Amino acid sequence: MAKYMLIMRATDEAIAASSEIPFEEIIAQMGAYNESMIKAGVMVGGDGLAPEPGVVVDFSQTPPVVTDGPYGETKELFNGFWVLEVPTIEEAAEWAKRAPLSAGSKLEIRRITGVEDFPADNEWIQKEEQWRDELAHKAEQA
Repeated sequence: MAKYMLIMRATDEAIAASSEIPFEEIIAQMGAYNESMIKAGVMVGGDGLAPEPGVVVDFSQTPPVVTDGPYGETKELFNGFWVLEVPTIEEAAEWAKRAPLSAGSKLEIRRITGVEDFPADNEWIQKEEQWRDELAHKAEQA
């Protein structure tokens, strides 16, 4: 099994289309979509992002420059994400096609790297595995 991130992006067209749908209906559609993935055992995480702008840390200078963000154009706006654990990118795409999104919305699908993608004898990869175990343990206690 591999993990894939479905990255939700919206254009001006998608934002306009969603403004015509009652917010309660959007929440119900997203809730039903999330529930279907949870019941199928493929969703391992996901969140939406707040609509107010964040900041961008630009590393093209030293020291890095922090500016208002998130991006220059709406078409680049990252609205939220899901993390699915499925065998193939094709299955992730099938789940993505079921998302209750409007015209102008796009879902980019990217495989999330795992420790198996890196040299097992690397000290930082070994530490990464320990950190993941520690974080999982903390999450269980919360």
